Amino acid sequence: MANPQTNVVNILDLINTNFYSFWLNDKPHSILSGGRSSMKSSVISLKLVIDFLNDDQGNVVCLRKVGKYLAGSVYEQIKWAIYMLGVQDEFIFGKSPLIIKHKRTGTGFYFHGVDDPLKLKSMNIAQGYYMALWFEELAEFAGVEDIDVVEDTFIRQDLGDKNVKVYYSYNPPRNPYSWVNEWKDSKVGSENYFLHHSTYLDDEKDFLSKQMIEKIDNYKENDEDYWNWMYGGLVIGMGDNIYNMNHFQPLQELPNNDPVILIDTATDSGHQQSATTHGAFALTAKKKVILLDTYYYSPAGKVVKKAPSELSDEYKEWLDEVRKKYKKQVDMTSIDSAEGALRNQLFKDHGIRLHPIAKGKKLDMIDYVYDLLAQGRFYYLETSNNQVFIEEHRKYQMDADSLRTANPKVVEIDDHTCDMFQYYVMDNRQKLGLKF
Repeated sequence: MANPQTNVVNILDLINTNFYSFWLNDKPHSILSGGRSSMKSSVISLKLVIDFLNDDQGNVVCLRKVGKYLAGSVYEQIKWAIYMLGVQDEFIFGKSPLIIKHKRTGTGFYFHGVDDPLKLKSMNIAQGYYMALWFEELAEFAGVEDIDVVEDTFIRQDLGDKNVKVYYSYNPPRNPYSWVNEWKDSKVGSENYFLHHSTYLDDEKDFLSKQMIEKIDNYKENDEDYWNWMYGGLVIGMGDNIYNMNHFQPLQELPNNDPVILIDTATDSGHQQSATTHGAFALTAKKKVILLDTYYYSPAGKVVKKAPSELSDEYKEWLDEVRKKYKKQVDMTSIDSAEGALRNQLFKDHGIRLHPIAKGKKLDMIDYVYDLLAQGRFYYLETSNNQVFIEEHRKYQMDADSLRTANPKVVEIDDHTCDMFQYYVMDNRQKLGLKF
């Protein structure tokens, strides 16, 4: 294979001299944690490609918890490193399946989702052996058992005096009791583990764009705690109150200098005792989000409760009123995928199809919302209809008894508009420019 060792110093100097200690360590396991934009993935991918090119029989396995994220993350990251080293002509870049193979040796980079860790237990390769594993976004994995099952699959072969190098990279969750934070802390002082923490502030060569730095500085100005976690990689804790209400900015009317581009809606549908709520959210030219209107119906305490057909008709009336008042296209109409009754009734009665979204982990959904809030981009019209939205978010709290556990929970009382807001943000996070 090509020998790129003469490029190593130049490549590292270009990216970050802070990573020399990582590059030169010879321990079998390396854990790289830190804030976003801290170049962990860039340095790991370069290290993997250079080591691969110096071993004719070595293969590398790159892993994400969710398989659908492979193509846009670790696959492109390894491809980037290959191009950075100028050896792209030596490889075949396969997309189905995701494999990057070396033309001469037949060894390569393999990419796998770990949606079900047991499915990887029987995996074999025809040429060579596994020289390295990379667990990207380690915090996504379910726990130590999740990674142990996978790791054992690939290190079981006896390689004599060689070790299979294992790399873990992740952004620390806010919760100090999350499994990955506790697991990393347990490796401090271990002879088999190298720990490295970095942030965007370690970018000594101005690798990050001016636009990215401005975005990060905006986070710091709006919410320093969030900035410390997101870009400093610090474990800041959860706290009782979930949202900083200073980020919910009131408006008396729509701004004259920032026109509305489109409107999205989101729905949390209730049952016998739970409320049904809809929200209409405007997206402006400057990427601000404005809550225009809230529909809220609670059956609690009512002897005669509204039937699904009534809720269907009222949704249609509410949506028509929003369209008429703001004269803008309604783009996405989001609803929890587990809620079929209102969806089916609306389609039967009015031919309206709501867009079902699969709920993620509650804390992930909250983090998507926090990402929007911390950028200072969320506003609401100060109307009587929207007061219930503000009141529920003001009361939205973590369950205090669960905070010192690996799985903190929210208090699920009067949280219907909170769920509705999370559905909106989660379903529209790409066009809102939020993290994935």
